[in-house]
Amino acid sequence: MFKKLFGKGKKETVEVVEEIAKEDIDTSDANDEDNDITDIENSIEEKKSEEDELMIVDNKNQESYNDFDTTSDISMERGDFVEESSNGDDIENSKKIGFFARLKNGLVKTSKVINDRIDDLFNNYGEIDDDLFEELEEILIMADIGMSTTMEIIEELQNELKKQKIKDSSKVKDVLKEVLVNILSENNNRELISSVPAIILVIGVNGAGKTTTIGKIANKFKSEGKSVLLAAGDTFRAAAIDQLEVWGKRANVNVIAHQEGSDPAAVIYDAIQSARAKNIDVLICDTAGRLHNKKNLMNELTKVFKIVDREYPQADKEVLLVLDATTGQNAIQQAKLFKEAAAISGIVLTKLDGTAKGGVILGINSELNIPVKLIGVGEGVDDLQKFNAKTFVDALFG
Repeated sequence: MFKKLFGKGKKETVEVVEEIAKEDIDTSDANDEDNDITDIENSIEEKKSEEDELMIVDNKNQESYNDFDTTSDISMERGDFVEESSNGDDIENSKKIGFFARLKNGLVKTSKVINDRIDDLFNNYGEIDDDLFEELEEILIMADIGMSTTMEIIEELQNELKKQKIKDSSKVKDVLKEVLVNILSENNNRELISSVPAIILVIGVNGAGKTTTIGKIANKFKSEGKSVLLAAGDTFRAAAIDQLEVWGKRANVNVIAHQEGSDPAAVIYDAIQSARAKNIDVLICDTAGRLHNKKNLMNELTKVFKIVDREYPQADKEVLLVLDATTGQNAIQQAKLFKEAAAISGIVLTKLDGTAKGGVILGINSELNIPVKLIGVGEGVDDLQKFNAKTFVDALFG
């Protein structure tokens, strides 16, 4: 997956939530990457004797930060992420219902744009004609589904209505839901990780929620009984290191971190050595927020991937791109350009609860051919959940 990840990118730019700090990061020329890795290895050996250069945060015997009420979040129902309890299916089902309620509540703004208007449309038309499809097209585009995906949905809907010989507009909504589930189900069968050991690299622009997502994923795997290690690869923002350490405390997992301004590739290298030595199941790596068109930042990411390939070839590898749903169609543009640079294996769509642009999830899945693996509908530790097409559509249409 990680081979030949980077190619020639577009000069086109997209808007982002906030600008990346320290854009002029020094990275080596692509032709010297092998020397870079050797230099990293040598520098790490030298730094081993300096305690202040490497901080391994041991969370097992430390008190939680007072700024967080860990008991309220950690003790919440864990929905689809929790292994079945000894009490049986009833408890597991209640947990799933708990997340469905949060998902439905989180999609209220998007539902008003799509569901309410679709109900009005189908109730006002007695028969199915071109005018109905034109108005439906407008509704879908207004929900940030995108033109090309909207046209795909309309075409699939027309074919299905013809196949089922449906002529009553009141029955169109149910068929539309089937079409949306089918589109969203494509490429979404693979689990987040298929085996252990596994390494997950999390990429994206600043402000999308990368570090918070990592903390929630760590909590998920810990709840499943897996051993987890975090790597603070965003070394250019001191707050990112601190934030990851807070999440490490909450999930009771260790964090490998270097001083602010250190080489991110060196952090990942150290984390891999620690994960291998301790037989860690899942290593999750944070990375600095970056724009697709910043060559130096993309070169830095190339170094990280090269080290992963060389030092951890036996690990199941995932590259997750975190996108902010509130940016709508801009999220798709970001993903397209990141896709040219990296072999993205899955999308994490955050902040669905704060936007009426939740329809963007259809465009991401259809246009990019990248599975949406996780969705976030709130601030809570359990509000990041595995994406399920039918559950999403049911919640969207109330």
